[in-house]
Amino acid sequence: MNQLEKILGSGLYSGYIKTASGTFGSLVALFIFLIPGFENPTLMIFVISVCIVAGVPIADKFEKEYGKDPPQFTLDEFIGTWITFLFLPKKIWYLILAFLIWRALDIFKPFPARRLENINGGWGVILDDVAAGIYSFMAIQIIIYLLNRFIL
Repeated sequence: MNQLEKILGSGLYSGYIKTASGTFGSLVALFIFLIPGFENPTLMIFVISVCIVAGVPIADKFEKEYGKDPPQFTLDEFIGTWITFLFLPKKIWYLILAFLIWRALDIFKPFPARRLENINGGWGVILDDVAAGIYSFMAIQIIIYLLNRFIL
């Protein structure tokens, strides 16, 4: 594995944090989301797609070096975080709520996300987080809709 693959796969080295590397990876992804202009849905979908395509072979290499679905690989957390944040207004309470929903669904992995982990190789590493990101995206969008419709 070369240095660039290590940097990308570990989510700018967040995967090498000993405790809660997934949460730290998601925090790094949140900070990247806060960069002005990154919230553009077209840009985000492009970046997410590139990360998935590039991430699968890198995840394969991480698995060969560190074992099945290694905590050192946090690019999947970036992908799931950014899927969650698609079309999300940059309002602090929305971001905090979306982040908490994402982390909970990434950890608990409701069906069929948990089953996607069983796919061999890099696809299994990434697809469970894509599914959890989609669940989180739907949940935060429904919550925002309901808040705007009935409360705000």
